[in-house]
Amino acid sequence: MPNAGGRAGFSTVRVPASSANLGPGFDALGLALEIFLECRFRPAAELSIRACGRDADRISSSDDNLIWQTALAVASDVGRTLPPIELEIQNDIPIGKGLGSSAAALTAGVVIADCVLGLGWDAHRILDEAAYIEGHPDNVAACVLGSIVASAIDAEGIARAVRLDLPPSFAVGVVVPDFILPTSEARAVLPVSYTRQDAIFNVQRSALLIAALATGSVEVFPAALEDRMHQPYRAPLVPGLSEILTLRAPGLLGCTLSGAGPSILVFHERGHGEVCSLAADEFARHGVSAEVLFPAIAHEGFTLTA
Repeated sequence: MPNAGGRAGFSTVRVPASSANLGPGFDALGLALEIFLECRFRPAAELSIRACGRDADRISSSDDNLIWQTALAVASDVGRTLPPIELEIQNDIPIGKGLGSSAAALTAGVVIADCVLGLGWDAHRILDEAAYIEGHPDNVAACVLGSIVASAIDAEGIARAVRLDLPPSFAVGVVVPDFILPTSEARAVLPVSYTRQDAIFNVQRSALLIAALATGSVEVFPAALEDRMHQPYRAPLVPGLSEILTLRAPGLLGCTLSGAGPSILVFHERGHGEVCSLAADEFARHGVSAEVLFPAIAHEGFTLTA
């Protein structure tokens, strides 16, 4: 794709991938990864969308494109008409693998609408709009703010989020299997309600995980990553997940399903990246091939270059 810097009128929005839930933090915790969706755009006489990069064949070039549809939704929310745009998409985020590809597209759409319409929104207003459209804030909060984010929607529908940095002694790897798990399918297997015991179990571990991420404590792992709200129900959809969640090794803090899956997020002590291959090996034992990625934590959320 041509460099936008030499093309008149183009702006560029760059949005990181994200991993949500982080074990017990269902629909509340997320982290941003240095795997990016990049969109170059400018007003045009008619809508034009081109995509390249990873899974480009799964990105629509028609007016049902998620980025464009999100931008239209923002315009409708503020009572404005969005002019057609020329949109060039460079995608590096695996699609349908639990790494926030739709949240990145949605965030990009909100930023594009804000820019084209001259709304002048700050990051928190963009987060509010993205969370409102998405329905939950965990992935989009990481896309907007970067790093690790705890988030919630308050009684007035406003997104509240707190960002913290991964301790320097911690690192993450991502194990990406070679099949797609639609989020709608992964959500359909979840129960309508939970027992008090399971709710308490997750509240305790979510609190433990946040405290450990804030202080760098390793003693509370892998217990801090345990979950009873989503992973047990999704295990039948991801071959090997049950075994992966119980993996133990020196330097391995623990494994969790990334978002709705099927990718696995591996927390480990820095310098022990080799433990990520244990999850890939478990996938292989279940007849699934997988690649191991070592993205850095994206300390910034989206960036916009005019």
